Amino acid sequence: MFTRRKLPITLAFAVLIGLAFGASCDGFFVDPTLTGIAVSPTAPQVEVGKTITLQAFGTYDDGSRKQVKSGVSWSSATPTVATIDTNTGILTGVGPGTSVITTSAQALQGTATATVFLANISNLRVEPTSASVSTSGGQAQFNAIATANGVDVDVTTSSTWTVTPTPTAGAINCTDDGTNPPEICTVDSGTTPGTYTIRVTYPGTNIQPTATLIVTP
Repeated sequence: MFTRRKLPITLAFAVLIGLAFGASCDGFFVDPTLTGIAVSPTAPQVEVGKTITLQAFGTYDDGSRKQVKSGVSWSSATPTVATIDTNTGILTGVGPGTSVITTSAQALQGTATATVFLANISNLRVEPTSASVSTSGGQAQFNAIATANGVDVDVTTSSTWTVTPTPTAGAINCTDDGTNPPEICTVDSGTTPGTYTIRVTYPGTNIQPTATLIVTP
């Protein structure tokens, strides 16, 4: 008789403990806080007239990283180059060039530079084909011109520029402002005299034209 009475009391006590523990856990375990946000892929490329979908990934105060799927907005700095749906992250290539893409969530922002490239490129060239700068320092300017569907288009800002070989002294750096040609190659004072090759690569084609940069004594 005693055992039969004790069992329901024990079960009821266990249920009460379980409910109390569950309530305390709800107050103890909290969702991690978003501390940073980034665009994926980090350097998106899309063909003119085509679309790709970007994603936002968040980092949290517990060290985790996962995709942020709600409360995210998107914008493009240069809509004449690329547009992006503010809610879905669908990026559309409008014209050749680059545009900074921004994603925002919970007062945080992440950015990536999107490159929009031409298709059906039949030729790619560098203008001028050669330039010279004194070893005392200076600049040379170049443009990359692509021929697509029979039309010449300046693709300087959406091309990648490299210089070989690396000078044993000084430096040669080729940069642009991301919005307007030309590519400006700066020769530091004291750069080793010699002949250097400026090479251009462009998405969607294996054509890699070159120009010559001569650093004179």
